Amino acid sequence: MSDNNITIRDAKAADLPYILDIYNHAITHTTAVYQETLHTLEMREAWFAEKQASGFPVWVAVEGEQVVGFCTYGPFRNWPGYRFTVEHSVYLAPSHQGKGIGRLLVEHIINHAREQGNHVLIAGIDADTIPSIRLHQSLGFTEVAHFKQVGYKFGRWLDLKFLQLILQES
Repeated sequence: MSDNNITIRDAKAADLPYILDIYNHAITHTTAVYQETLHTLEMREAWFAEKQASGFPVWVAVEGEQVVGFCTYGPFRNWPGYRFTVEHSVYLAPSHQGKGIGRLLVEHIINHAREQGNHVLIAGIDADTIPSIRLHQSLGFTEVAHFKQVGYKFGRWLDLKFLQLILQES
């Protein structure tokens, strides 16, 4: 998929250092992920291998030759009854936020998840991350849960919202 100068393609092992930098920036500077310990390249390699072994996609958004974002989806929960529900993740390089790339990535996930026969797509978003919540709502996601003070980072309690999109009508 391509939009102007942004291309979305399958991630490859050579992309992992860039994916790692983007993810570690999110750990260090944002509440997009409730992690506090930086990941290593070995951790990203294991994550990527697990995604591939499980048959779940990892995509990168590329501008020219530069990886400027990545996304994936996987199981919402590992119990068989949830097998048609998936949860996604989207991360952007800080220099490329607010440029519509997140929308391209989420739309890519929606289309692929629907084509794969998934029924529901879940987004777990920090309650203070209003741009991400608005983006998801503009794509048809609805808020279904607001968990208060379930995370702790940067010396404060964090609220988590779950939004969902029903991909296949019954």
